[in-house]
Amino acid sequence: MKNKKLFTEILLSWNRTENKREMPWKGEKDPYKIWISEIILQQTRVSQGMNYYNKFIKSFPDVQSLAHATEQKVFKHWEGLGYYSRCRNIIASAKFITAKLKGKFPEKYEDILALKGIGNYTASAISSFAYNQPYAVLDGNVFRVLSRFFGKEIPIDTTEGKKIYSLLANELLDKETPGIYNQAIMDFGAIVCKPFQPLCEECPLQTACIAFRKKKVTILPIKKKSIERRERFFTYLVVEYNNSFYVKKRIAKDIWQGLYEFILVESKQLLTEMQLREMLGSGKLLGIDDFTITHISKTLSQKLTHQIITGKFFHICLANPVKIEDGFILVSKEQIDLLPFPKFITLYLKD
Repeated sequence: MKNKKLFTEILLSWNRTENKREMPWKGEKDPYKIWISEIILQQTRVSQGMNYYNKFIKSFPDVQSLAHATEQKVFKHWEGLGYYSRCRNIIASAKFITAKLKGKFPEKYEDILALKGIGNYTASAISSFAYNQPYAVLDGNVFRVLSRFFGKEIPIDTTEGKKIYSLLANELLDKETPGIYNQAIMDFGAIVCKPFQPLCEECPLQTACIAFRKKKVTILPIKKKSIERRERFFTYLVVEYNNSFYVKKRIAKDIWQGLYEFILVESKQLLTEMQLREMLGSGKLLGIDDFTITHISKTLSQKLTHQIITGKFFHICLANPVKIEDGFILVSKEQIDLLPFPKFITLYLKD
């Protein structure tokens, strides 16, 4: 118990005197803005998330403006962040709050947790930051700080581990200033107790840190599961006719649902130029054999949580329009700039 009290006291002292970390949402009391910042920061680095947050809040300053926006506009603001289920969830929750709660963001932890896409961490963050309620946050930074300081070797990604860390985090929480404490421990993990090259020599918790004493800083925290990624191979046909391009909205329950793409050929291995020319020449893909390939991209790759996408883009010009499967539309270059595309495609468009 002595170490726990010491931990909290030192952490809060460090926060008052040394924590200079600045973020646009830090100290924010508006639950809507806190919610948006926390959702953006899931699977996103703070340095990348700042610009997205600022632009998002400028376009959608409150929950009502988000609820009334078109899905396409919201997705366009999210373009490049990935994990688009997050974006679909905030749209759904914004509509629910506006329609069912008269636009008022819920205050009770249980009601916040009930919103689509919000888990224990986000509910705790909103509750403590906006309403000063005593709920401890548990994110990657917090897991790491607690695991190292208390020498916990139980894997953080197991049911038992999450339960133990949750109990510990709530025991350490300063109940009078939970929002300040939560922000402090997350900042400490980001600035001092970093995943790689932590600043142990400068750390005010060093003398009582078990991982430092036992030389286990680089080992902790421990994860049990390793992610297995499935490989997929995409060949995109960027088909141009009369300065317009064929695009389609992805509606299947797969990656990138709700985003736009060019004509896609998915295969077991990446297609060669010769293989693609044979498929095009036979009329299988576009229904014609009169075409010109004007550009072939380099091989691009993107790692998703459970998938690795590898592919190429073939820019194809047509003299006459073609009839492709339902769902494809012809859009101008100007319209393409307004449509939300997955990062894999925007990498090509920006090249």
